[in-house]
Amino acid sequence: MRCPFCGHEDTQVKDSRPTEDNSAIRRRRFCPGCGARFTTFERVQLRELTVVKSTGQREPFDREKLLKSMRIALRKRPIDADRIDRVINSLVRQLESSGESEIPSKQIGEMVMSALQTLDQVAYIRYASVYKDFREAADFNQFVGQLAPEPQDG
Repeated sequence: MRCPFCGHEDTQVKDSRPTEDNSAIRRRRFCPGCGARFTTFERVQLRELTVVKSTGQREPFDREKLLKSMRIALRKRPIDADRIDRVINSLVRQLESSGESEIPSKQIGEMVMSALQTLDQVAYIRYASVYKDFREAADFNQFVGQLAPEPQDG
């Protein structure tokens, strides 16, 4: 594995262990070129997935892009990183086991919306505001008005 800091071609694995949910192998690495330490994750990939955008453009599925979009929606929310990782792993497994190698971006967006709706209502609304392209406050009001009211403590 190439060092992300200096580009040295041959880094050394110092420690390997499964992640908490056993969905990946976590490897601590050391670069003899610059002395840097970094972590990599090795995951099983059942098939190559291609995302089909609404424009018809195709691009390889990127797990990190999915994770980044969820982290943005969940920023400053009381959801720990392990839980987010478990949700991402579940979404990726669903996509890989769907039997399709080309997945419409709309389907991925709907899956993320569904996951966020059960995970955190504020993150769900944040994600929806981008995914559904809210243009003004009325769009928020209409969307939030469709949500089921949460029970009040009393």
